[in-house]
Amino acid sequence: MLSALATGFHAIAAVVWVGGMFFAYLVLRPAVGGITPPPERLKLWDRVFSRFFLWVWAAVLILPVSGYAMIALHYGTFAAAPIHVHWMHGIGWVMNALFIYLFFAPYLAFQAAVAAQDWPTGAASLNTIRRIVAINLVLGLLTAVLGASGRYWAWIPGT
Repeated sequence: MLSALATGFHAIAAVVWVGGMFFAYLVLRPAVGGITPPPERLKLWDRVFSRFFLWVWAAVLILPVSGYAMIALHYGTFAAAPIHVHWMHGIGWVMNALFIYLFFAPYLAFQAAVAAQDWPTGAASLNTIRRIVAINLVLGLLTAVLGASGRYWAWIPGT
């Protein structure tokens, strides 16, 4: 029962975070870029981020808790976990660190710039956010591949 709950929460949190980044980066960004004047575009992103980042904070909390629970329930100790779990663990913490930096540095600067109608600073901050989201999206997709396929890597030593 606990294993099913941990796995379910883990999957939902990962889908929300990575799927949200995929949508924002590959669907919303190109759609908004060509049709909205820059100030309106920045205001839209401010509204999008304020809603999406609440869900990302939930994922940042749920993913490690559920991941450690799954390790304890499935393997007993971290040392007994296969190599793909170690890779997911490391990549997950890099993603968390990147998001925490994104939130407290460029995002807070972006919010302040939009509130002050300082559009050039807001655009520069948005560009930094875009780059970090691109990195985290690639890491998130890689982690999803590891999670989905890692158990089939018996040919790799340590798996």
